[in-house]
This record gives sequence, C-alpha cells and structure tokens, in this order.
Amino acid sequence: MTEERRLTFALYVDRSSQQWIVLDSQGQFWTVPVNEVEDAWSQRQPFYPTDETALEPVPGHYKYMLGLTA
Repeated sequence: MTEERRLTFALYVDRSSQQWIVLDSQGQFWTVPVNEVEDAWSQRQPFYPTDETALEPVPGHYKYMLGLTA
C-alpha cells in the first residue's frame, strides 16, 4: 500500500522584506513568490532568518493563495 505524504508547514510574512515565508516540517525556512502563482512551492528559495527577522504568523486560510495545501 502506498502511503500518502502530506505537506505540513507554517506560513509567515516577513514585513521588512515583504516576503511570504514557509517553515516546513523539517524546520527549514523558504521564501515563496508574493504574486499569485499556480504552484508557489515549486518556486521556493531557501530563507535564512537573522536576529533582525520578525516573522508574523499568517492564518492558514491564506495558504490557498500560494497554491499550498496542508
């Protein structure tokens, strides 16, 4: 039997850079495109927070805007 894996993550916004930030289930941060993209996850880039980074949690219902499913 094939086990279905679900993508679990937390969505944030970095107000200073105006970027969507995703924290994946492995604890890695990624930026995803701000503009509506059909599959933003496939265009993700690594994100390395600094001491000055202030991430604000975004409600889960915004995930659909980025084509992210959880």
